[in-house]
Amino acid sequence: MRDGEQRTGATSTPASVGGGGPGGAALMPPERWSASGLPWVLLSVVAILADQLSKLAILRRFELYETVPVLSVLDITRAHNTGAAFSFLAGAGGWQRWLFVALAFGVSSVILVWLRRLDGRRQGLLAASLTLIMGGALGNVIDRLVHGYVVDFVAVHWREHYFPAFNVADACITVGAGLLLLDALLETRRERKLARSP
Repeated sequence: MRDGEQRTGATSTPASVGGGGPGGAALMPPERWSASGLPWVLLSVVAILADQLSKLAILRRFELYETVPVLSVLDITRAHNTGAAFSFLAGAGGWQRWLFVALAFGVSSVILVWLRRLDGRRQGLLAASLTLIMGGALGNVIDRLVHGYVVDFVAVHWREHYFPAFNVADACITVGAGLLLLDALLETRRERKLARSP
């Protein structure tokens, strides 16, 4: 199939990028990688740098469990998390470390393939969401490989009720997931509008 021809399929998936044409039909991957979603990987690099620099500052200035109140509902603390984002599976026996490393590399590989198939200029929201998720996942992978745990330091609470501590990488994953849902919603609306068109 030549570049520019259309093929039908599900939208917003690695196999066929959403919003590529009328009715959700997807275009073939751009011929040049610079026209794809791959340049958005720079956002992943920024997310990883922000994550690692913030964690380095916490490791240098805070002892484990040392806490500094910032607002009535927000503390800066130092916590070590062997689980996933927001301390999921933190109490497991250690096997989860390598499971999360493998998952992060697997998800990142799928995202890179997905980005290559996107039109980076027309699908910027989707590309941004994917690269934020990848940056957050790889930021926490670095911690697991270097320390054996993830450094968390943002503690949100209401009176005596504390939300699990998190970090910049977790925030990037959360924002990226939210943008991914928003992109899917907007794509659905576009498809419905096209379906109603004469």
